[in-house]
Amino acid sequence: MFGYILPCREELRVRELEQFQSAYCGLCHTLGRRYGFGSRFLLNYDFTFLAMLLSPGTLSACERRRCAVSPFRPRSCCPANEGMEAAADESVILTWWKLRDQVEDSGCLEGLPARLLCWLFRPAYRKAAKLRPAFDAQVREQLARLGTLEKERCPSLDRPADTFARILQAAAPASEDEARRRAMEQLLYHVGRWIYLADAWDDRKEDRKRGGYNPVNLRYGLPPGGEGDDQAREQLGLTLLHSRNLALSAFYLLEPGDWSPILENILCLGMPMVEHLVLTDQWRTKKKKIQQENGS
Repeated sequence: MFGYILPCREELRVRELEQFQSAYCGLCHTLGRRYGFGSRFLLNYDFTFLAMLLSPGTLSACERRRCAVSPFRPRSCCPANEGMEAAADESVILTWWKLRDQVEDSGCLEGLPARLLCWLFRPAYRKAAKLRPAFDAQVREQLARLGTLEKERCPSLDRPADTFARILQAAAPASEDEARRRAMEQLLYHVGRWIYLADAWDDRKEDRKRGGYNPVNLRYGLPPGGEGDDQAREQLGLTLLHSRNLALSAFYLLEPGDWSPILENILCLGMPMVEHLVLTDQWRTKKKKIQQENGS
């Protein structure tokens, strides 16, 4: 994933901030326990959001644990649960297929790092794919479709964004409650769509220079010099706002329990904050600082 899904730290209560950090650490420990130490490098904020969303509504008592990042001061850590395990498995699957996609799209030397990482993560991927075969199949199918759209240089925003959104939608767990399942799927779909479009805007200048596929550049006809960004920015902002509103509407149909204040903060404050930084080309400059603050 891309690390765009963050809370607005300043608006979290002290207890809520500790809960968010415990979810982040809990997912890290779950990755390490299930797939080895190297898998912890796959940790990101988007899947921390997913882990909280999929976790039981009532928070269990957090543990205090040390790790390689904090060997002397124990940190609050959410105990393992079904949501943490699902997010860990799905992060391994998605990362591996993204690496495979990079290998296919790169030359021999350029794709060497991705090939090496694929080889290293292959055992973890095979284990995760056996645990989540439906998600693995959906990721494979949708990334293949996305690859076709890229080769065709599809100028539509909706078609590639829809393809990527369906990947995150597939992370919704099966449920006997049909209304809850549909609400969860819609929430994850529109968050995934928002992530794809925000990332496309963030990469537009780099893709212009190297001639890479970018639906934002093709849809709005943005030339290499950067003219026309203002009008495109306004139009894309409306599209991102639409996805955020639909995601929030779906969220209010769920009952996420103790995680609700943090998830609501992310949807109502964190995503608009990141969206503003992305659209004003400040995200890359401030990204590292913001992520360090949210994960510290």
